[in-house]
Amino acid sequence: MALTLGPRARAAGYGLVAFDAIGSTNAEALAAARSGERQSTWFVTTEQTAGRGRRQRVWVAPRGNLASSILEVSDVSPSVAATLGFVAGVALEQAVRTVSLEASVRSGKAIDYALKWPNDVLASKQKLSGILLEAEAVAGERLAVVAGIGTNVIAAPEGTPYPATSLRALGVDVTAEDVFSALSDAWAELFPIWDHGRGFAEIRRRWLARAAGLGEPVSIQSGATTLDGTFETIDETGCMVIATTDGKRATIAAGDVYFGSVASAGRA
Repeated sequence: MALTLGPRARAAGYGLVAFDAIGSTNAEALAAARSGERQSTWFVTTEQTAGRGRRQRVWVAPRGNLASSILEVSDVSPSVAATLGFVAGVALEQAVRTVSLEASVRSGKAIDYALKWPNDVLASKQKLSGILLEAEAVAGERLAVVAGIGTNVIAAPEGTPYPATSLRALGVDVTAEDVFSALSDAWAELFPIWDHGRGFAEIRRRWLARAAGLGEPVSIQSGATTLDGTFETIDETGCMVIATTDGKRATIAAGDVYFGSVASAGRA
């Protein structure tokens, strides 16, 4: 079975470069942008051997998982481009919810999907996917932005700081091809809503509607620093806003987020 665009993505004119196996779909997308590619294009594989996540963490996709990167070239600023990570999160959550519907009907058990700030999709409170946003300036004073989306379809890594799972482990019998078709269609729907950042308010609304941990205790770790509080919202730039234990409000631009018992484990 081949990786193919969904019907909405095909109609919108998205490009597709599919690999049997590749080191990094993000690296391929950025290389294409440097070579002059300006079409909105997906770079995808079911086996990634040298992928990376945030903070240069390794993200390997064994055969059967999905590694996908969408290249968008725009004239937005880097700060506006950063909000595309939320588009990617909403799109993937929408996609896996769509492909999981039949499995949920068969089993009678609904899977709880949620979005974990800043860039994860959770399933039953376990990490299902990670998102890495990268950008480079290209000719014409434009910005090439790549949203890399790795999804655990048939297998999940073990021994991770935040517990991970796969669709297969949750009883969702789908393929990487199924997930990608739904993901490409969801992106084709949401990217025009984002509208070069002008529509981020609507993306933010949709993200918050599926957010993990709203109103709950949270720990944010950045290097050797840990900040505890209650997760209140994300602001108009996508930063996390928490009420700290000393009664103040803090705005967080980056960090590792832990909820509940996982927060204690993360601090250990």
